[in-house]
Amino acid sequence: MGSETYWMFDFFGSVMPVVFVVVLGIILLSAGKGIMQWNRNNRQPLLTVDSRIVSKRSEVTHSRHPDDSMASRSRTSYYLTFEVESGDRMEFAVTGEEFGICAKGDEGRLSFQGTRYYRFERYPRLHREPVRGFENHK
Repeated sequence: MGSETYWMFDFFGSVMPVVFVVVLGIILLSAGKGIMQWNRNNRQPLLTVDSRIVSKRSEVTHSRHPDDSMASRSRTSYYLTFEVESGDRMEFAVTGEEFGICAKGDEGRLSFQGTRYYRFERYPRLHREPVRGFENHK
């Protein structure tokens, strides 16, 4: 082992701790943001309001296992965008089952707390009266 190899140990001894601290900081920052959002949602009132579905979208993400070129995973996330009487719009992540039974234009009662979605109770289409404020938006 000559003096030429000492630079490598010096490099790892000084750079690796910095990389470790940066990665640990990113992980802690992400966890902290999640906890703060959870806490903000808990402080918000649970609201149930008249609303209408104005948009549906899904997002598919793919991941491939690095050791096996044949193995891959796909994940689909589903989102509904609701418009309330004031004209404000909110998008929430929903289950695939709920996404499948909802259609653009459905009207009903949206229950949520902050950014946390609870449920959407649709009004029956045959016996439905227009939601106040939505009569001219169809």
